[in-house]
Amino acid sequence: MRTDGHLTQLDAAFSRDQEHKIYVQDLMTQHARQQWSWLEDGAFLYVCGDGTRMAKDVDRALHSIVAAQDGLERRQTENYVQILRDNRRYQRDVY
Repeated sequence: MRTDGHLTQLDAAFSRDQEHKIYVQDLMTQHARQQWSWLEDGAFLYVCGDGTRMAKDVDRALHSIVAAQDGLERRQTENYVQILRDNRRYQRDVY
């Protein structure tokens, strides 16, 4: 995928395998501008894993990124994320 240009960056978040915990939502926030740019360019976001905490934290981070980068009000942010879901660009496989 990297060779054909579909994958330009891969960040791994290991919250259990090391002393300094790295969480997905923290990486998303650190790269908020890039995340926003990718979404605006048609990127897909897949969230897989723990539905109890991780998925909710990632969802909150996504909403924060959308609101901050485009200056949207809460309802507009929710609509933007819902459109991502409706277009199957934001998918979750959580348990």
